[in-house]
Amino acid sequence: MYYTNKEMEQRKQEIIEAVISKAWEDTSFRTELIADPIKSIEKLTGVKVDLPEGKTLVINDQTDKSKIYVNIPAEPEIESMELSEEQLEAVAGGGQKIWSDFVSNLFPTLKDCITL
Repeated sequence: MYYTNKEMEQRKQEIIEAVISKAWEDTSFRTELIADPIKSIEKLTGVKVDLPEGKTLVINDQTDKSKIYVNIPAEPEIESMELSEEQLEAVAGGGQKIWSDFVSNLFPTLKDCITL
């Protein structure tokens, strides 16, 4: 099946929402998801999860409402990062709108690993 970029992003978001919803309502699925996230996601949704080489997927159970969770991301490798012309212009002009693109490029999300 062919998806436009917008449809693909929407479908990937729906898949992630389905996984989270299932984990909220089914504690045995949540346990399986934490133990073997790729297998659990693929089994539930029928999609393929392809992680970048050398990466693993870690699922943390953050359902305890009495706690506040903060994830500390890996330190970025700025030297090897390439910016688009638009991003370079934004940085040169002191623009702040680049931050979300910058973070997205440095820290890929599960959506980036789902193959439709």
